[in-house]
Amino acid sequence: MKILIIAERFYPEEFIINDLAQEWAAKDFEVDVLTQAPSYPFGKIFAGYSNRLWSRERWRNVNILRFFTVTGYRDSLFLKLLNYFSFAAVGSLAALVIGGKYDRIFVYDTGPLTTALPAAFLRFFRRKHVTIWVQDVWPDMVYAYGFKKTWVLDFFLDKLVRFIYAGCDRIFVSCAGFRKRVEPYAPGKPIDWFPNWPTVTPAEEPGLAPVNLGEGFNFTFAGNVGKLQNLPNIIRGFGLARAVNPDMRLNIVGDGSALEELKEIAARENIPGVVFWGRKKRTEMPAFFRASDAMIVSLQDDPIFAATVPAKFQAYLAFAKPIFAVIKGDVKDMSERCGAGLYAAPESPEAIRDGFLRFRKMPPAELESFSQKSGELLDKFYNREKIIAGMTSLVREASGDKAST
Repeated sequence: MKILIIAERFYPEEFIINDLAQEWAAKDFEVDVLTQAPSYPFGKIFAGYSNRLWSRERWRNVNILRFFTVTGYRDSLFLKLLNYFSFAAVGSLAALVIGGKYDRIFVYDTGPLTTALPAAFLRFFRRKHVTIWVQDVWPDMVYAYGFKKTWVLDFFLDKLVRFIYAGCDRIFVSCAGFRKRVEPYAPGKPIDWFPNWPTVTPAEEPGLAPVNLGEGFNFTFAGNVGKLQNLPNIIRGFGLARAVNPDMRLNIVGDGSALEELKEIAARENIPGVVFWGRKKRTEMPAFFRASDAMIVSLQDDPIFAATVPAKFQAYLAFAKPIFAVIKGDVKDMSERCGAGLYAAPESPEAIRDGFLRFRKMPPAELESFSQKSGELLDKFYNREKIIAGMTSLVREASGDKAST
């Protein structure tokens, strides 16, 4: 069975779709991936690649079909929007040209729902069976990024989202809370929950040299350093806590649009103990996880984020680390219900301060209990083999009969 995966990002960019594609290519499907020239997250073409109109390569039994991408989008909203529209336009043309030979179309939707337009056109014009795996929910995420909600934008987004979901036979959501957000735009469509599994695990790079995070209690935030991650409040809450107990460090491992602003906050407000490690390769992350005493997952206080489970959460669980959940909704509920960590209100630096101090005062036995519960939470909800098997079964089906997952 031949499957075309449509994804804005793919290897060597580090996303979970890489793992799924190579697993399918090894066992279940003949896999082609339609994507852009690799440029994320810096908006620059990766070394060893060129930004050609069309190119091909093969990676782990996966055929990768690449087309031109708009660069420079990291520091320009205009170029970012142009990148989205470029993918939709060029990707749709390419999909219509090559799409006739595929039995299934699978969309990995990392954010801009326009990524799915090539698949929607394939369904309408070529009658192909389309499944989409939703990682972010539109139109909610558009407004969460700061776009002002006007009737014109709301009308346009409503029509776009309905058109795209109408062009899908089956919808997968990465967070259980997304189902209620998607249902009004996709009446009658089967919607199934398949969460992300951890792509960084303790089994990787067993010979990796340890990282020295320094003396004291080490908190670590790992991943995208953007404005949605609520890191100004994290840093300010940490500063308040460190004024009470200086035996703590806050490690921020990652890069993103808010990194320089965060460095300025730490310097301007004289907050010691904050270490910015910058972006690290995925293969380097196990060493940081192992060296940390507790891991931070944080997002702004916005209704859509209450339904969001950031992918870093699963990685933290894979290393059986205590969770400091500075986020409302599903992550908070799972962490507290399963006893895997502590919660603090994301809008309150004072509440975040109290969370830092509670962790630092905690006896080792209680921290060990958090670690044990993290492992149990991982096994219960984020088992890689079970998730992939479930997804594979439904993608192979030609029917759109609703399934409960």
